[in-house]
Amino acid sequence: MGLKEGIALFSEIGELVKEEVKGEQGVIVCPPFIHISSLAQSLKDNDKVKIGAQNCHQSDSGAFTGEVSASMLYSAGAAYVIIGHSERRLYFSESNVQLAQKLDVVLKNGLIPIFCIGETLEQRNDGSYFEVIKSQLNEAAFHLEEADFKRLVIAYEPVWAIGTGLTASPEQAQTIHSFIRTLIADKYNQSLANDLSILYGGSCNPKNASELFAQPDIDGGLIGGASLKARDFVEIIKALDPK
Repeated sequence: MGLKEGIALFSEIGELVKEEVKGEQGVIVCPPFIHISSLAQSLKDNDKVKIGAQNCHQSDSGAFTGEVSASMLYSAGAAYVIIGHSERRLYFSESNVQLAQKLDVVLKNGLIPIFCIGETLEQRNDGSYFEVIKSQLNEAAFHLEEADFKRLVIAYEPVWAIGTGLTASPEQAQTIHSFIRTLIADKYNQSLANDLSILYGGSCNPKNASELFAQPDIDGGLIGGASLKARDFVEIIKALDPK
């Protein structure tokens, strides 16, 4: 969306959230870079919604024409940054090493990373998906001290269920979320693992949100296409009963 369309969508979402979302659900909207400042300025009367970015560069500063740093995002009003989205991994060849650097710089600049992990269709079919997810955490995130790691939000993206016509069942999603939480408990402690938010990011929509969110280890959603329709997005938010 262009700036005008983005502002209109965000305004509609904000009004619906204020009117209809009565629980303590946290709502984060991560628009393109050009929208962040304008949307952040419009939040003065809406404390239920936060702004995030879709990516940032792994360096604090430097001559990286066209890139956006974490400090720039913070100054524009962002509070969150998506790191390691499946499309960034696929189309921009972002490695776990690079993502580890991004997590470091995001945390250093006072932002909260929404760190994405997940397996492709090939990895799902060959049975390597548990090992893939374990490697993504080990190589990109488990270098963090406990105090930093507890600030993360984890998002599980079954890449094989995004835009393929395939769908992860709630039970399949729960199995992976439980596995992720176990890995975190083994690395840090059970209390941290229990408290950390783990989101599901595989074609969540108003029809399947309640069933997904009912799973014990699914704490919310990383919403893609459904967030471009204000009514659909808000219905998904309302389907989340904070545990």
